Amino acid sequence: MTARPALPDLGTVTMYSTAWCGYCRRLRTQLDSAGIGYTVIDIEEHPETAEYVEQVNGGNQTVPTVVYPDGSAATNPSLADVQAALAR
Repeated sequence: MTARPALPDLGTVTMYSTAWCGYCRRLRTQLDSAGIGYTVIDIEEHPETAEYVEQVNGGNQTVPTVVYPDGSAATNPSLADVQAALAR
């Protein structure tokens, strides 16, 4: 079983991404506009993290995969989804 990654700080998220992912770029732009902090982990630059993304996404390397401070994860969430999750 894959080790769970370190959780992001309260009020921030960790985004698993790739350089070529348009959905990832869009979400980063939206997070920037909303003032939400995030850490990006490129699963192609850090292939050991792809296993976690697969675990969260039923065996698929689907990005963006976002991890919240409570340990929950979401695949390709909207900005509203991220804001709601951080407000919990």
